[in-house]
Amino acid sequence: MAHKERRSSRRFMMKLPLTVRWMDNSVVGEVATESREVSSRGLYFYLPKGLKSGSPVEIVMTLPHELTQAGPVKVRCLGRILRTDSANPGDVGVAAAIERYEFLRNSETAA
Repeated sequence: MAHKERRSSRRFMMKLPLTVRWMDNSVVGEVATESREVSSRGLYFYLPKGLKSGSPVEIVMTLPHELTQAGPVKVRCLGRILRTDSANPGDVGVAAAIERYEFLRNSETAA
């Protein structure tokens, strides 16, 4: 039986620097990581721990000059965890949907 592709936007295999923040049992977690795949609707990256599907997540990524043609550009994305898969202990693959985003000015930092 053929597998039907459910993705509606093109994915790019791209390693971009990310800062990922989440809430877990009233504790805020934050880690620096990098993307593995990026699309206009979501990202795939690795975290040191798994998160529940549906959990909110904030991701700040830096788009390089090669993509923006205007120097590095930071983008803050707010989204939700779609799924996680454990590849290796301490290395959990995370698929997150982007629900909204904003471009950050040079003077802005992720809050």
